[in-house]
Amino acid sequence: MRKFNILHIITNLELGGAQKYALTMINGVDKDKYTKYFISAPRGLLCKQAKQIGNVKVYFLSALKQRIHPIYDLMALIELVCYIKEKKIDLVHTHSSKAGIIGRWAAKIAGVKVILHTIHGWSFNHSMNPFVYLVYVWLEKITALITTKFVAVCQSDIDKGIGCGIGLKDDYTLLQYGLDLEKYANGILSKEKFGFKEQTAVVGIVACFKPQKNLLDFIEAAAIISKSNPNVKFVCVGDGVMRTRIEKLVKDRQLDQKIIFLGWRQDVIKIMSIFDIVALTSLWEGLPIALLEAAALGKSIVAYDVDGVKEIVQNGQNGYLISVGDISAFADKVNILLKDPQLCKIMGANGKDLLQHSAFQIKRMLSRTDELYSHLLK
Repeated sequence: MRKFNILHIITNLELGGAQKYALTMINGVDKDKYTKYFISAPRGLLCKQAKQIGNVKVYFLSALKQRIHPIYDLMALIELVCYIKEKKIDLVHTHSSKAGIIGRWAAKIAGVKVILHTIHGWSFNHSMNPFVYLVYVWLEKITALITTKFVAVCQSDIDKGIGCGIGLKDDYTLLQYGLDLEKYANGILSKEKFGFKEQTAVVGIVACFKPQKNLLDFIEAAAIISKSNPNVKFVCVGDGVMRTRIEKLVKDRQLDQKIIFLGWRQDVIKIMSIFDIVALTSLWEGLPIALLEAAALGKSIVAYDVDGVKEIVQNGQNGYLISVGDISAFADKVNILLKDPQLCKIMGANGKDLLQHSAFQIKRMLSRTDELYSHLLK
């Protein structure tokens, strides 16, 4: 039986959930069944990691830009069509909105029969300009006509897509991210490494500093929390376009001595091991991998109740879900956990137990991927 040529395309390789998902998937599918190709723009902390995957041929496409740019977008489309034809690709699997649109149309033009797209949270949301929102929905509706199957990382993305008229129910399949739980058993760091005493409570967030992740609300909550818990510390892992605004708010709220910024880090799991509570203030999400990792590490979670978050956090069991924008309630729930360390530990243990009996396992993810590819490539 001949090997099939498969290609994954993503817009960039920043240290995010979509990128981890795509790299885990392309690395894990059977190299004896598939010749594997991977395309991204040459941007992001994970570019080096992608190049180090031994059985995947990685190509960096400079014309693939984050923002809409007609000239570069056309260049990227043409280059992708040529690449797909040259490599005789049998299956194209796209991730993220920009690569999702350009990549799927390139695959269609090149004559690819199997075209998949993973939704890592839809690109449109109601915080957008209404006209821009409608344009994004229209683009997804049109591109759905050439999409063999939508792969969703959470049920809420399926419901939202169908509700917006993007494909039909049978066009979707649920394929959640899977963790290798053995990775989370070791590698605990000391809080003293970051200048904290071991008894210091630490609230952490792992996120790209962009509008979606809404770190300004996290900083505002930190200001409230600090008034009740003067010894608490906050750690922000990540970076991005909003860093200047975030740092200004930290200064305005006189939190300079309370919050540390670590930038992008490869050792995120080890850093999260010093957190007592993991926070997330996103305005929208797909399936936030940072929260899966928090659960795997036995950390309690306080997060805004959006999209796939509720598929990880069971309110009152392994953390708390807060209505978007309710900063006061967010701070109150963090304070409850800080004042009751035993409850904090119990919730963290609950999350770890829930994860071990869930669908979020790497073996299941890769097995489901292989089943899907095999079925569609018949």
